[in-house]
Amino acid sequence: MMRTKAKSSAKFAAMNGGGGSPAAKVVEVEDWEVRPGGMLVQKRNPDSEGGRSVPAPTIRVRVKYGSAYHEVLIGSQASFGELKKLLSERTGLHPMDQKLLFKDKEKESAAFLDTSGVKDRSKIVLVEDPTAQAKRVIEMRRNAKMERASKSISEVSLEVDKLAGQVKSLESLISKGTKVAEKEVLNLIELLMTQLIKLDGIIADGDAKQQRRLLVVLTD
Repeated sequence: MMRTKAKSSAKFAAMNGGGGSPAAKVVEVEDWEVRPGGMLVQKRNPDSEGGRSVPAPTIRVRVKYGSAYHEVLIGSQASFGELKKLLSERTGLHPMDQKLLFKDKEKESAAFLDTSGVKDRSKIVLVEDPTAQAKRVIEMRRNAKMERASKSISEVSLEVDKLAGQVKSLESLISKGTKVAEKEVLNLIELLMTQLIKLDGIIADGDAKQQRRLLVVLTD
């Protein structure tokens, strides 16, 4: 009996954050869940209403976007982030570029509809977020630029590897006393210089920049 009582006390202390124990941190982490699509939202507790697990009802919300209205069927306990995904299919507006206003207040993607006061036939306003859109476009362009740079560097790297093999062959011949035509050596040097010029024309950042730097060292 004493052991059971001790366990119950420890559990109660953890739930109340007492003592700064590791258990308190575990409870805090368990208060969150990952919804489909990778969205992190606060976990719903089905046992909070007397242990009953009742399916969340579906509601119809009216979303105003510009001069148009969209009626969306969605679970009453869904998040605003999930609503954004449904609206993206209707409007073509990326979820990250959306702002949802309910009662003139912007709602975070992780917030829930029911706890925010959204009911059946509630009106929500959708507006485009130009700042978020600009950031997303810039990030997309940056990633595309890095991919192109990495691809170009890889192509140059393949050519350099081929030329490096030819250089080793010439070195082997020379070390054995075999006479090598000057034209052949000059041609190989010219090909290496061409690859260096290509590298100079590649603008790279991050890992691609490091890859480019290493390749320049190899071709010098």
